[in-house]
Amino acid sequence: MGLKRISMGVAAAALVAGSAASQTAPVPVPAPAQGPAAAGTLDPAAESAARAAAPASEFKLAEGILVTVNDEVITSFDLRQRMLSIIAMSQVQPTQENLPQIQRQALNALIEEHLQRQELRNYKDLVINDEEVDQEIADMAQGSGVSVANFLAFLEQGGIRISTLREQIRTEIAWRALVGGRFNSRAKVSRSQVEQTLRQMTEAASKPQYLIGEIYLESSKHGGAQATYDGAQQLVAQMIQGAPFQNVAQQFSDAPSAVRGGDAGWVVQGTVPAPLQEALDQLQAGQLSRPIVVDGGVYIVYMRDKRAGAATNLVQMKQIMVETPDGATPDQIAAATSRLEAIRGQITCDSMLARATSEQGLLGSDLGESDIDDLAPQFQQIARSAEVGSISAPVRTPLGVHLLAVCGRRVGGPDVPTFQQVENRLQNQNLAMLARRYIRDLRADALIEQK
Repeated sequence: MGLKRISMGVAAAALVAGSAASQTAPVPVPAPAQGPAAAGTLDPAAESAARAAAPASEFKLAEGILVTVNDEVITSFDLRQRMLSIIAMSQVQPTQENLPQIQRQALNALIEEHLQRQELRNYKDLVINDEEVDQEIADMAQGSGVSVANFLAFLEQGGIRISTLREQIRTEIAWRALVGGRFNSRAKVSRSQVEQTLRQMTEAASKPQYLIGEIYLESSKHGGAQATYDGAQQLVAQMIQGAPFQNVAQQFSDAPSAVRGGDAGWVVQGTVPAPLQEALDQLQAGQLSRPIVVDGGVYIVYMRDKRAGAATNLVQMKQIMVETPDGATPDQIAAATSRLEAIRGQITCDSMLARATSEQGLLGSDLGESDIDDLAPQFQQIARSAEVGSISAPVRTPLGVHLLAVCGRRVGGPDVPTFQQVENRLQNQNLAMLARRYIRDLRADALIEQK
């Protein structure tokens, strides 16, 4: 049975914002001239300096049981605690306009947490000890730039019970372990998948690229298209006023990147839906987009940086050559060309040099890894476009006639990921997709009822 939307009946929306570190409200960063896609400019310091303002518990909910999940109850106390947690962690300042969105987010999170706990009971050996919970809390405190004691005091000041938070964290850790253990083998990627991704990165190296943060709100989880758009507008306003983008993404985004604070990395021009691409072209570094409607939901994009695709293309090549200097006759050039054509189908990157040393009149060499722009003009087109592992047709240069083997190609530069990094990223994407499918299946099979 599907979950019906529940009306909160909020009597008072004003929450008093106290602070253990500062008693001044955040000052919005002045925005430069903006295109139609930009909503404003974010303060980069907000990424690492949290607004340590814990919301006081001044909103009210009808007391009692709100929802049952397979006969387990979610009470108004549970919902209120989760709403307080979302407010504190995201540092979104609650208003009459955004409290319904916070409620929906909290209720969805509670339903999924109950489903996770129920599923975890089938795995008796999966036990998370207190030390693991303590470490997770320590990591959260470190990410906020405060001590554990100050972090817990901040949450308690906001009306959050630490015992409730610890159980939430315990479930999150156990769920990650279950998903990893159950789906890790299915999430693995082949070497060819990684190599294909690296090739695509190489081909895209010359295109404009964007270093972005993303928040994606799925319409089906946020009350429909209009409610999702309105909610996105509220989040944009909060971030312009000082709520850190990373915190908001962690608490509200439905994208897999939410666990990384919305970090989507470098995105290449032409690899995203048209509405997103239009916004990426208009946004300048430091700007936050207005809500961007796509099929199924709404995006908010934070443009961290842009570049024109100046990464270096590197290629590994080997060659076999028959010397035919500038003064060679057409017959000599034709003979050299015919000889190389005859062996072209018999050699590979691995066998090329051995073949060259075994026959008189052939010269072989390993050209190593080079920037394509540093190669001889006659070699550059092959270096850029030939498939890795292929052997070229004979190429004429002032030195002779050559067969060229493209034995590897990659993008150079300091920001270029390694093979291992790409493999890990692809595997994590697969794991996130399988985890979403897992919880979606549990939800579809569950009896979830409004009380």
